[in-house]
Amino acid sequence: MRRIIALITIVIMVVGLLSGCGQNSQTGQSESTQPKEKVLKIWSFTNEAKVFATAFKEKHPDVKIEYTMIPMTEGEYQLKLKSALQSGDVPDVVALEASFVRSFVESNYLADISDLLPAAKELETYQFTIDMGTDQNGVIKAYSYQATPGVMYYRRSLAKLYFGTDDPAKIQELMSDIDKFSEAAKIIKEKSNGNTYMVASTADFGNLFFANRSQPWIVNNKLVIDPQIDKLFDIAKLFRQNGYEAQTQQWSESWFAGMNDSLVDAKGNPKQVFAYFLPTWGLSYVLQPNAVAKQNKEGKTVGHDTSGDWALIPGPLPYQWGGTWFGVPKDSKNIELAKEFIKFATLNEETLKNWALGVYTNEYLKKIDPSVGNDLKQPAGDFVSSKKVVEELIPQMKDTPASKFVGGQNPYEVFAEAAKRIDLANTLKNIQGTDDVIQRALWDPLDAYASGKVSKEEAVKQFKDNVKNALPNVQVN
Repeated sequence: MRRIIALITIVIMVVGLLSGCGQNSQTGQSESTQPKEKVLKIWSFTNEAKVFATAFKEKHPDVKIEYTMIPMTEGEYQLKLKSALQSGDVPDVVALEASFVRSFVESNYLADISDLLPAAKELETYQFTIDMGTDQNGVIKAYSYQATPGVMYYRRSLAKLYFGTDDPAKIQELMSDIDKFSEAAKIIKEKSNGNTYMVASTADFGNLFFANRSQPWIVNNKLVIDPQIDKLFDIAKLFRQNGYEAQTQQWSESWFAGMNDSLVDAKGNPKQVFAYFLPTWGLSYVLQPNAVAKQNKEGKTVGHDTSGDWALIPGPLPYQWGGTWFGVPKDSKNIELAKEFIKFATLNEETLKNWALGVYTNEYLKKIDPSVGNDLKQPAGDFVSSKKVVEELIPQMKDTPASKFVGGQNPYEVFAEAAKRIDLANTLKNIQGTDDVIQRALWDPLDAYASGKVSKEEAVKQFKDNVKNALPNVQVN
């Protein structure tokens, strides 16, 4: 009997030991069933993706986000991203800006995420944002949370002065195509005695012509100069030679000066600018911050607040400018989790509404993750990529700071009209990964021609030489 009891005791001890080996000493939970923390690595060039990442963590507390922000200065982000993609040691989600999204989409670095298309269809995602993320074989590799159609912003007081009305519908009639736009520029020049320019720079309307080409820049590996580019040369020279543009450099101090009436010519005479071509984000990030009085280098206040004196219209041609897309490197070890993040950020109705309405305040985000600091937030007003969401939000955008800035107009309503024009015109069908390089090669020759320094033939030759140097594998005739 003692032997039997001893054997039973030994069995119980062994079972206890075995059982203890599989238990967490503090919780008693089996180690094999403990949830493992998932890690999602995200790379971006702004903190917008970090806002989404923090909001994503609220819905997925078991996910640890490793966020890396690399500036785009001198192409640093693109270079580091390409190097990582070539090495195979990749992040799980990458942000891609409009100027280079196509070059990565057309490469073999990104995973096929076409299976998210049903969600995009359900939200009525603007087709042009899907087109930008779709490669030459019809494979979708990136989605965007925003749509960035371009519009024309103009000064109401100047419209009344030179056209007798500031009504957006009537001004749109006067600017509904490039020829009418040019004729309106002539009227402004004559009635202002040359003191008001239609635009600050000819570079302002370059995107209009680029977006409306009938052919891509490269066809069968050969450079193609579309008739729209020939038209751009003509309009640029017309505006330069006739004094319809202020001849400022885009993004320079003098370019911004036209927004608050602090622009002066070489002799110190005050000048004004009638219109700027900017996309959706141009309202909150460019016009509103610069339409106020400023301090010059001598500490003197220059210009004045022009808030409320602006309006916006679709303008002479549909175009798109900027935007951010999210893609998944094909070598990611967390492709399904990465796709879940992209679906949350770009194809989720609740997320897009929160983004547009400014729900993601710093206070909101710090409750999720106190380590985000005091600056991370997303202000209201960004135009999102879902037509369904946009149409629901239009009534809510009537009485906002942006609406007051444009004299009571509903900017979301105009953006929606501009976005519709892009989809109807299918203006992005000719976008290629090499567009940014080619278009940069155009500006110096175009400027020289507009200034009368070279003939059109000489300018075109210089442009072709620039393309040949930048893209030696492309045939240039």
